[in-house]
Amino acid sequence: MPRSQRNVNFIDQTFTIIADIFLRAFPTTKREKEAFSFYRDGMSAQSEGEYAEALQNYTEALRLEIDPYDRSYIFYNIGLIHTSNGEHTKALEYYYQALERNSSLPQALNNIAVIYHFRGEQAIEKGDIHLSDQFFEKAADYWREALRLAPLNYLEASNWLTTTNRATPSFPGMLAIGSPDRETDFGA
Repeated sequence: MPRSQRNVNFIDQTFTIIADIFLRAFPTTKREKEAFSFYRDGMSAQSEGEYAEALQNYTEALRLEIDPYDRSYIFYNIGLIHTSNGEHTKALEYYYQALERNSSLPQALNNIAVIYHFRGEQAIEKGDIHLSDQFFEKAADYWREALRLAPLNYLEASNWLTTTNRATPSFPGMLAIGSPDRETDFGA
């Protein structure tokens, strides 16, 4: 039985009903409906901490979904799961894939920045100040772009940029989205 038919909490039930109404009201293909059903089931499993089940559903949704914008959110959610599991390198790959399909996804930019900031903190703990500065600069680049897209979000990041003198007066074109420094991941 699909997860959407097993939802027991009120919010999941409400979301499922509304999603089903939208699916019936808007003209979509059977394939698009199936893709959305797997995506919805993936979100439900993810919200319950059932990451293996969520990944299976997202994989099926990716197999069926052809719209780049919709695929970006699937990749983003897969990145969230890998982040939660501490698999930061894998998470970065999925966040980058999300951004390649939708460059206006500030939450993906923020999560990339958080990972680079975390790696900067790890480098400090190991006594590698040069490497930590490289990670912090990458974090700053991604946070500046996230703040350019969503200026009222990520207040902690904004404060960090200011207190570390990494803020800039304007943020136009800070990142070439879709061309991350995958090969220069600084060995982490």
